[in-house]
Formats: sequence, C-alpha cells, structure tokens
Amino acid sequence: MSQTLPGPDGQPRCRWCASAPEFLPYHDKEWGFPVDNDQRLFEKLSLEAFQSGLSWRTILAKRENFRAAFKGFDFHRMARFNERDVERLLSDEGIVRHRGKIEAVIHNARSAQEMVKTEGSLAAYFWRHEPGPGELAPPQSASTSPTSIALSKDLKKRGWKFVGPTTVYAFLQAMGLINDHAEGCVVRADVDRARGAFRRPG
Repeated sequence: MSQTLPGPDGQPRCRWCASAPEFLPYHDKEWGFPVDNDQRLFEKLSLEAFQSGLSWRTILAKRENFRAAFKGFDFHRMARFNERDVERLLSDEGIVRHRGKIEAVIHNARSAQEMVKTEGSLAAYFWRHEPGPGELAPPQSASTSPTSIALSKDLKKRGWKFVGPTTVYAFLQAMGLINDHAEGCVVRADVDRARGAFRRPG
C-alpha cells in the first residue's frame, strides 16, 4: 500500500494527513521541520503526553485551548502552578481533563527548568540525541526506535513523566530530529532542505 495519498491540491502527502483537511497546515508547515525553541519543544512533548491513549486529531483541535490554559507552555511560569491551578485545569472543558497528565506536565515544567540549568537549554539536550542516518527506519514504518527508547529512559531518570518511547518517538518526528515524511510526500524534500540548513544547538 502506498504511504501517500493525493491531497486537496492533487499533490501526494503522507496518508495520515491527506484525507483530513484540518491536518494539512500542520503537516505542510510544522511536522518534521527542525525546532530549536525551548518553549515549542516543551509544548510538543507536553501535548504528546496528553495524546497518550487518544488521537492527535483530538489534541490538535484543542491546541489553542491548551496554549491558553498552560500560559503558552512557558515552563518557567508553569513551574509555579499549584493545586489551585490543577483544579482550574480540571474544570477547563477546552482541554483534556486528566489529572495525571495535568500534574505530569506541571511536574515536567520543573524538570525542564532543571535541564536548562544543567544542559544549557532543552534544545541543546534534545538535539544531542538526533539519530544518525544508519539508525533510521524507513519512513512511516516505526513507532519507537533505539533513540526514543534511550531518550525516554534518560528523561525518566531525570524525573520526567509521561515520556514513554512511543511518545518520545512522535516528538522526534514532529520536531524535525528525523524526517519521517513518506517517500514521495511533497513536503519531504522541504523538510530535508530545512534540516540541511538548520544549525544544531549546543
């Protein structure tokens, strides 16, 4: 089965987005393009944690609500959240109201602050885990990897929560540490060019 389908403009795109118009801007302009902004990296790892057991469609539809509720995923501000904030978030119908996930991302905000102190930035830490070419599975063929397993283990050792290997692999895909656009996807070459021009932090 082909990994691509024609999008609304007739151009081939990854199967997971071609039949869902709401995915197209995210797929074409965000997914897989390299990111070195700490706040965006933290946001994505947080949203992947909320996605656990759900579909990305659900999370993407609520992303602006999440951003409003979590102060734009500014982890320095989130690190000051307390039980009153947890209760506020549990009553917010615009987000996924799961106490364990809410408490985990607040906890992770404090872990992110510690990581910045020890590693210089979240970007420097995560980009040190960029897989080499020989470590990559064929596009759209894996949901975990040796890198995502090792990174998950290290994050957990540092106290992070809801960062299993599948969650971390989705994060690596989305933040451009790998280019997992399907062979033949019209965006794959754009991501390759962006990754080629990207200055790795750290």
